[in-house]
Amino acid sequence: MDTCASEAPVSNVRNCRRIRDTNILVWLPSPMGDAILCTPALRAIRKHFKSCEISFFAKGVVREVLSPSSFNDRWLEQRDKNPFAAAKMFKKHKFTHTILFKNSFASALSVSLAGIPSRIGYAREGRGFLLTDKLYPTKLPNGKFKPLSMIDYYLAIASWLGCDTADRNPELLIDVQAKQRLCGKLPQVLNPGGPVVVIVPGGAFGPSKCWASERFAQTADWLITNYNATVAISVASNPIEKQIAKEICESSKHNLINLAEMAISLGELKALLSIADLVISNDTGPRHIAIALGRKVVTLFGPNNPAWTDTGYENEIQIVGDAPCAPCDKPICKKPEHLCMQAITVDRLCGAAKELLEKEQMVSNEW
Repeated sequence: MDTCASEAPVSNVRNCRRIRDTNILVWLPSPMGDAILCTPALRAIRKHFKSCEISFFAKGVVREVLSPSSFNDRWLEQRDKNPFAAAKMFKKHKFTHTILFKNSFASALSVSLAGIPSRIGYAREGRGFLLTDKLYPTKLPNGKFKPLSMIDYYLAIASWLGCDTADRNPELLIDVQAKQRLCGKLPQVLNPGGPVVVIVPGGAFGPSKCWASERFAQTADWLITNYNATVAISVASNPIEKQIAKEICESSKHNLINLAEMAISLGELKALLSIADLVISNDTGPRHIAIALGRKVVTLFGPNNPAWTDTGYENEIQIVGDAPCAPCDKPICKKPEHLCMQAITVDRLCGAAKELLEKEQMVSNEW
């Protein structure tokens, strides 16, 4: 791991699996994508501290995407950003150790105010003095953090605790009832005439990640014409992303499934992604869901650096838009033209889709 730990008294957290009354609080990261990239570390911690009580603390959307989960015993929901309210809640549970995957100052302040004896996390955002056990992320000469996959960033904490971190694969489970509800809402995906393809054209990060709606529509048309695909457009429920889905569907020559027009829960979206033959996505939450569920994925990268979210997943093709200004990691493009995303052509995306859709067929032909 490209991190180092110092000034760490260890506090017996590495040996807590042998202590019957140990009570561990794990503060999960947000947004949703980061929480999914944290699952290898959560799995490692659960295996290492089998006999310990483990509670997860997170926002509702993080709980929804990670549930059901075999990595914890209890969920505590973060309802606001008030560190004093969080500290009051933590005191009631009498936690003996806390693992902070959340990087904020407020998270460290909360667990310190709660009087939790052992507090481990990254010493950043000016919060090092609030931690008992500290790790330091590597920085570049310019003072910025060195790009590192968030999987390895979180696994470094688990490794420092003595956990086996060899397994880097993200992991999610599907709720059976959510899958049943999905089948009732979208019966057309149960017996499709061709592959089921989910396109995710939005992203909470900002508009700089977004590819042109008409290009997504052309890609959908190509998939339907060449593979008789069933294509669903998945977006967040905000007005901007709903408009993107509308534009794609109106630009297409075929009938697409616009998930923005129906009430699909996050659990049901996970169920849909779990049966998709292909997921085409910007670097956003559903991309990480698809990878964690073992689906075939094409990811579009423009302003964002792929190094931050690299998983090494063999069934993902990453298409990076080449531009002199990329990656800038800015949510809004400051250039007169959106060069990086414009550099990604429909032909390039369709070629990647063809490679993945025909991958199994090519393997079977070899046999």
